[in-house]
Amino acid sequence: MTGTTGTAAGTATGPANDRPAAQTVATMVRTVTAGELSRYRDVVRSVVGSPAHDATPTASPVHAFVLAHPAFEQAFTKTGATTADGGEPARVHLSQEIRLDRPLRPDERVIVEVDLLGARHEAGGVRVAMRAVLVGTDGTTFGELITGALLGGATSPEPFGDLPRFPMQRVKSTPDAWTREFTVDDVRQYATASGDDNPIHLEDAAARAAGFDGVIAHGMSVLAVVCEEIADRHAGGDISRIGGVGVRFSAPVRPGEPLEISTQADGDLVCFGVKTADGVALKGGWVRLSAQPSPLTETDATNASG
Repeated sequence: MTGTTGTAAGTATGPANDRPAAQTVATMVRTVTAGELSRYRDVVRSVVGSPAHDATPTASPVHAFVLAHPAFEQAFTKTGATTADGGEPARVHLSQEIRLDRPLRPDERVIVEVDLLGARHEAGGVRVAMRAVLVGTDGTTFGELITGALLGGATSPEPFGDLPRFPMQRVKSTPDAWTREFTVDDVRQYATASGDDNPIHLEDAAARAAGFDGVIAHGMSVLAVVCEEIADRHAGGDISRIGGVGVRFSAPVRPGEPLEISTQADGDLVCFGVKTADGVALKGGWVRLSAQPSPLTETDATNASG
């Protein structure tokens, strides 16, 4: 899913159908290897321009979305969304929140459960919100993801439930800004590392058919780069200190376009935005840092050593 334009925040209105406010629509068991965690960060760090600081593989907070993505995809098929002519609506990633008590652990078995929170009809189709929870091997829930998306051209499902407000945080401090740039090869490598091979990221013809000028970067790849940059600049390079992140995707990012990343920090909260020459691409973004590096548990130490 890739961010383009969004809509105003608020809660769902109109008559609800007979569905509950939140219903589990997809359950999946996933495992991520140390190699996958490492390759993902290597791809993201290639845009940053330097390798990761940690000696053992530490998961990017965005890898929680990579892990949950197949379950979200399955959940979209359960919404019953269709266009007026009975076709499948296009999906546009509008917003993302990720909250983690700890990073993903290499080779752990994770249960992903996705709830459909609500739907609302808007000018461009139907906006939906979903929540995924991540349950570890010990049976403890350690992560929650809230995904907002627009089902372009959809006329169903009927409105129900509530839509969370789009994530947004602001602080007043001196901003820091710098530029980064995605190449076409960066986008292709991210597609492989993340498993998101949507043609709009790989084929100009598919991207143009979807209304873009050519292939576009994954919105989550831009977010992953921002998380790495914030970890470098505000957490001593320790990505495990990121316990939460939220953002709204507002415009596409084209390979070869300089990106201006800006941050403002206040204590453990770092707010950010990303601009291209055409305008704001990511807005209202925030990262929440833990006060201290996450302790290495006995399970983590075993995985790291063997």
